[in-house]
Amino acid sequence: MLKAVILIGGPQKGTRFRPLSFEVPKPLFPVAGVPILQHHIEACAKVPNMKEILLIGFYQPNEELTRFMCNTQQELKISIRYLQEYSALGTGGGIYHFRDQIVSGSPEAFFVLNADVCSAFPLTEMLSFQKEHGEPNSFVILGTTANRTQSLNYGCIVENEETREVLHYVEKPSTFVSDIINCGVYLFTPDIFQHIGTVFQKNQQDMLLEEPTNGWHRAEAIRLEQDIFTALAGQGKLYVYKTLSFWSQIKSAGSAIYASRLYLNQYHTTHPERLLGPNVSIGTGVTIGAGVRVRESIILHGATLQDHCCVLNSVVGWDSTIGKWARVEGTPSDPNPNDPYAKIDSETLFRDGKLTPSITILGCNVTIPSEVIILNSIVLPHKDLNRGFKNQIIL
Repeated sequence: MLKAVILIGGPQKGTRFRPLSFEVPKPLFPVAGVPILQHHIEACAKVPNMKEILLIGFYQPNEELTRFMCNTQQELKISIRYLQEYSALGTGGGIYHFRDQIVSGSPEAFFVLNADVCSAFPLTEMLSFQKEHGEPNSFVILGTTANRTQSLNYGCIVENEETREVLHYVEKPSTFVSDIINCGVYLFTPDIFQHIGTVFQKNQQDMLLEEPTNGWHRAEAIRLEQDIFTALAGQGKLYVYKTLSFWSQIKSAGSAIYASRLYLNQYHTTHPERLLGPNVSIGTGVTIGAGVRVRESIILHGATLQDHCCVLNSVVGWDSTIGKWARVEGTPSDPNPNDPYAKIDSETLFRDGKLTPSITILGCNVTIPSEVIILNSIVLPHKDLNRGFKNQIIL
């Protein structure tokens, strides 16, 4: 049997997602009409012999997360549990801390998925690939191809082109190493815990030589990428399965709209009943007047778009209102469409002292008056605007 672990992070991790993460934990933000996490869980539930999905993070248990887990368990008929870390333990520390829960029932293998990526999640293909390559206890990283410049922002993988073994792994190198990048989706056997345990013991010994501060926590904070993969590369243990289907990170609110488009394209074959318009997802209880135009946007539940308003490249927050003939528009942060290997850039909020043009975000319960233009702006929750704004953060 198999299990899956989804690393959902915690409240201080979603800072680039503000103001949207003020209202809902980032993993539960709706992309293409359903919470980000649901895409991961649906993919895991389709894998034969999948017995349990564990969510690991350091969010306090909350009503939204509990309700989401209950509804998804009932819908997909699979066990889903949340395991709360006592603080941020890193991508390796979290699974090591809860290793007994993961290996209980003796799964022969388990997937680990980062919550902040969108993908077609070719999990069954990774399983088949693992059986065909390497020894039974080998580990598999999902990889994809990036362009040379953008590869520096990711974990880079040098592979043996015949065997697909990972020969060299560098996280965010300073110079070009490889155009194959880590997608944040892994297939492990329980053997991985021996390798993480070695790092944990080394960290403990290092702590003893230093001044004793919060040593236990620092010994448990382990990163799969820098601490484990770098050491395993070239040892015949680690392999890369390269996917040709879509993949993107979801770091900022701008990347959520791009991720939404990727998932909506996939819906043509997987969920045609969820489709609406040209990269548009609309939440429950949304009111849309006559002559409204919406494109490349996410409209969250309870919002009201009055007659003839126009919304482009924007996220309209929960219970917000856009007046008649108003225009709310942002600048898309999509990858270069002429480069098949381009990825979305991790844009900085400011460049040269100015707000970088990006998608427009309205927090919850924002009111935009009639006949104004809001362009490339971020509006924090509960604001009642009385005029138009351009390239501003409205606090």
